[in-house]
Amino acid sequence: MRKNIKQKNKQNGFTIIETMIAISLFLIIIMAGMGALLNANLLHQKSQDMRSLVDNLSFVTEDISRNLRTGYDYHCIDDGVLTTINPHSCANGGGISFKTSLGDQWVYYIGVNPNITSSTAYSIFKTAGGETVQLTPDEVKIDPVSSFSVLGAEPPPGDKQQPFAIIRLVGTITYKGVVSPFSLQTSVSQRLIDKQQ
Repeated sequence: MRKNIKQKNKQNGFTIIETMIAISLFLIIIMAGMGALLNANLLHQKSQDMRSLVDNLSFVTEDISRNLRTGYDYHCIDDGVLTTINPHSCANGGGISFKTSLGDQWVYYIGVNPNITSSTAYSIFKTAGGETVQLTPDEVKIDPVSSFSVLGAEPPPGDKQQPFAIIRLVGTITYKGVVSPFSLQTSVSQRLIDKQQ
């Protein structure tokens, strides 16, 4: 019987030091896991915000393309000068002017962004009805090498090519210290048949 009492007094279990070590290791693992989880969440949020800016830029180019497609009387803005007397083609213009299907004169152009102090920060602007609106957000900086090329704008019989515009946009998107370069190009042909004037 004496042997049984001695065996009962020897209980198997964890000491306080072993328990504290186990809890400390558990907390370290949880903290590292939480740090990784929070970092992954932050990266996801940044990528979502960057994606939103890229989608905005894509929407702007798609809007320009759609309006140009249904417009007519393309005029290239060459060296900052808009010639609206006769349709005008150019290889690397700073913008394009055209008439909408309702007969309104619209202009899309690349100009200096007044909200950014850098003199090389350009944005895309739209002028319609005497009102100018900046289309790209301040985080999108258009490079000055970007251009609007207009081909076949002159009416027949002198020019037999259907009016055609090429939009080239090069620049960077800066968001929360992350700079991402981009390069977009799209081409648009006038939907209406080019008529003699």
